[in-house]
Amino acid sequence: MGGFLVPVIEVVVAILDIYWWLIIIQAVVSWLIAFDIINTRSRPVSMILDFLYRVTEPAIAPIRRFVPNFNGLDLAPFILLIIIWFIRMELQQLELFFYLH
Repeated sequence: MGGFLVPVIEVVVAILDIYWWLIIIQAVVSWLIAFDIINTRSRPVSMILDFLYRVTEPAIAPIRRFVPNFNGLDLAPFILLIIIWFIRMELQQLELFFYLH
């Protein structure tokens, strides 16, 4: 059983790592937009922003409903990163368990 689950867990961890970076990129890009550094009227930029929004917003939106903004600071991405980190650590512990047994 563990022989099959170890690679599956590794793939899930890799997907979580990619999603982690997409959230960080989305947060940085939102700051750059807020400071008017990125031109959102550019077609390639708007396509990238749309992709980042569509990928990250379904996970961030439920957290935003429970966590208010603090003086314009959105803590929802940070909380999502903590949740992803926790899930990743648990999956790695499970992988180690299956690997050793």
